[in-house]
Amino acid sequence: MYVAFSGGKDSTVLLDLVRRIYPDVPGVFVDTGLEYPEIRVFVKTKENIVWLRPKMPFPEVIKKYGYPVVSKEVAQKIYEIRNTNSDKLRNKRLYGDEKGNGKIPDKWKSLINAPFLISNKCCNVMKKAPFKRFVKQTKRMGIIGTMAGESRLRLQGYLQNGCNLSDAKTPLSKPLSFWSEDDIWDYIKKYNLPYSKIYDTGVKRTGCMFCMFGVHLEKGENRFQRMKKTHPNQWNYCINNLGCGKVLDYIGVEYDDSQQKELGI
Repeated sequence: MYVAFSGGKDSTVLLDLVRRIYPDVPGVFVDTGLEYPEIRVFVKTKENIVWLRPKMPFPEVIKKYGYPVVSKEVAQKIYEIRNTNSDKLRNKRLYGDEKGNGKIPDKWKSLINAPFLISNKCCNVMKKAPFKRFVKQTKRMGIIGTMAGESRLRLQGYLQNGCNLSDAKTPLSKPLSFWSEDDIWDYIKKYNLPYSKIYDTGVKRTGCMFCMFGVHLEKGENRFQRMKKTHPNQWNYCINNLGCGKVLDYIGVEYDDSQQKELGI
């Protein structure tokens, strides 16, 4: 077995849980180049961690496939509408099946004609593919720290399969599926478990810094507005060099305060 270790609070708890019983189980970290600097620093404090890297960097992913925007489901539907040769699939994504299922929400149909590429491929290319290569090379199976409450897709998967996918093509264990975020912090406090200091800056989720999935749902100061204050160099690269600013403008998400935007700063 191996533990998928991202350096975030959930996988930090998972690694501790596993190693309390099996101290020699390796952690596996995928260095996508999109992690917060504090995450990379924290990962380096852990022993027996295997570092993997994707074959394609993020700028090439968005150039070839598109930006990760709104949600994985919406981004997938937009990508399929734009790229499929199947009229049946295109019509299903546009209008739904006989029950109206499978279509892109009306709210996001404007993204079909957006002046930039959109897809859900980023996670597959940058995270899942390196893990698949690792599993193929080592024959180790994964223990991962995803929780059912994090998304509708993860909840559906948990309700269908439970914590252990023993019969899957690639078996996985997801022992934190029924945990909540409060459970994670309770465990950290109970055992005085060290965690990445990025959480002390107000950051709640520590996945890829430039991911735009779900940002439109964030209330108050969103991840990009916070990044402007805490990591201005990464913010500038993301918004201007990678072009995420034009994407956020298109979906109506603020990433800077209004005065700075009016001044063109």
